[in-house]
Amino acid sequence: MTLASTADLVHNAARIGTGIAAFNVVHLETAEALVAASESSGRPIILQISQNCADYHGGLEPIGLAALALARSAGTPVAVHLDHAEREDIVAEAIDLGFGSVMFDGGALPYDENVELTARVAAQAHAAGVFVEGELGRVGGKDGAHAPGVRTDPEEAIEFVRATGVDALAVAVGSSHAMTDRTARLDLDLITLLRDALDVPLVLHGSSGVPDTELRAGIRAGMTKINISTHLNGVFTRAVHSWMGAHPEVVDSRRYVGEGRDALVPEAARLLDLIGAAQTQTSPMLMR
Repeated sequence: MTLASTADLVHNAARIGTGIAAFNVVHLETAEALVAASESSGRPIILQISQNCADYHGGLEPIGLAALALARSAGTPVAVHLDHAEREDIVAEAIDLGFGSVMFDGGALPYDENVELTARVAAQAHAAGVFVEGELGRVGGKDGAHAPGVRTDPEEAIEFVRATGVDALAVAVGSSHAMTDRTARLDLDLITLLRDALDVPLVLHGSSGVPDTELRAGIRAGMTKINISTHLNGVFTRAVHSWMGAHPEVVDSRRYVGEGRDALVPEAARLLDLIGAAQTQTSPMLMR
């Protein structure tokens, strides 16, 4: 199986009215677990590497090349995506490495500056055949901006997509980054309005805090790309804590990190099935 195209995975999900899972890579072991989950479930997946993750590894290239290698050798369609990039240089590096998509996050910037920078990134990426995700307003969490009550305005979203040329849009509809409990409630009416107003797929960030029933409902209402990180990190970390507590004498880190990797596979596979099987109650979006 060759490296999959993010555009193909997202557009196919939008056409048939299902979701496509985009799970974040933290280190090699999470990438291995996510690919194993894709293969065990038979579902496609988008591996996401954030700017923060790249910085942790001392640069995008080490973890990026590892993810690309895993994707190319996978038995299921696996794409690689740059998540929450706030610097143009890392976008250029992702394009050069062979990433199929990039997300430029100008959500914390004033609207006009966000439009200018996102449009510039989109033009650069499109020249290389790379799919671009933008963000209008910061999705809640992390630095406290955009509390869960904040919502994306459909009219502003229409203008933003037109002005920037992005291929997908991350919207604020009730989710929040870095939630460790799954209690978020999505604004389903707003999702439907945004879906009907825009001709690009919608992206749900902060999905770790969204319970299964709400994820299904959000996809039925019109969300397509579903991003999850914190919830899966918690599964991994709890498995490591449990194993180390039972084996305090062990010093070989592969033993406990391997436990985290193995524990992550079934939960990631379960979520892949949940997201890939959910389907809209109305006509799926027709991509132009």
